[in-house]
Amino acid sequence: MNAIPKFLAATAEVDAAAVAPLPKSRKVYEIGSRPDIRVPFREIEQEDTSTSFGGEKNPPLTVYDCSGPYTDPDVKIDIRRGLPEMRRAWIEERGDTELLTGPSSAYGKERLVDPKLTAMRFDLQRPPRRAKAGANVSQMHYARRGIITPEMEYVSIRENLRREQYIESLRATGPEGEKMARRMLRQHPGESFGASIPSTMTPEFVRSEIARGRAIIPLNINHPEVEPMAIGRNFLVKINANIGNSAVSSSIAEEVEKMTWSIRWGGDTVMDAAPPPPQALPWPQRPGGGVGGAGRGVYGSVGPRYGPGRGLAGGAERSRSRAFAEAGTQAGAGQQGLQRQQGQQGQGQGQAPAVLAVPEMP
Repeated sequence: MNAIPKFLAATAEVDAAAVAPLPKSRKVYEIGSRPDIRVPFREIEQEDTSTSFGGEKNPPLTVYDCSGPYTDPDVKIDIRRGLPEMRRAWIEERGDTELLTGPSSAYGKERLVDPKLTAMRFDLQRPPRRAKAGANVSQMHYARRGIITPEMEYVSIRENLRREQYIESLRATGPEGEKMARRMLRQHPGESFGASIPSTMTPEFVRSEIARGRAIIPLNINHPEVEPMAIGRNFLVKINANIGNSAVSSSIAEEVEKMTWSIRWGGDTVMDAAPPPPQALPWPQRPGGGVGGAGRGVYGSVGPRYGPGRGLAGGAERSRSRAFAEAGTQAGAGQQGLQRQQGQQGQGQGQAPAVLAVPEMP
């Protein structure tokens, strides 16, 4: 039996293939009402359509992108230092949180001074943050007070998938493009099954859905690097990938590799269903400080642990590609296929948000 390789922070690195730019596409950002609201998308090149008189140009197709800075060629990924704290200013501006000097639990304090863990610690020294006495720092609390947060605006831009810009780019190509735009906008009403999805997602709509308890934005004040996204009935389907370690063969580096590939191929969230080995806790506890997650919190049976992730193609019909499900199966995700889960979010009345769960990667 091969021994589990020892992990050292000084030599930790992310798989180069997992952070390479995706082919035939580029990462683009939509700027919101303020410069620090930069919502990522992926712009995919399309080949010309063959015609009798040459070729018909097709504009790039914009899709949902949750791969985070891992696929941005302009960002240098260093998991020892973590990711930029994109939400830090938003959190501080609200003035309802305070910084602690260090861990508040006895367990956390003991591990902080444990010499055996020194070689495993990363460079990031981010003090924990908590709500001020009597304050509520949830997005639902803000929504029910009528406050539209930058996170809600971010979600609205992300859910719209730049459709208006795409329609205009079609029209700009000429008469044929105008015909294509009309076809894109002509949609059979179908059966809503109670859903109420507007043609354009506004920040106010996001706020109202959260206030009603029909949607959530899973964010934590101690994860300021997380890219906001919404889970709810009237929002795009989100993909949750399950990973887990093995006491026999898994190493910390292997767990990080599973996570980075999960988010690259479309994991909106990553759940580690297996309890972590004790030596794994010092560095993956915070996305920005350990795995350097791609933009989302990763949730599991032991609470937020690894770094965030994002990604999955979205289309004009508000449905998500099954590409990640197929890739996950090929990567050894199991034979069960996709399972629709409705988790109890504790967010008030209304249906629990649905998440597509990919079986666990051993």
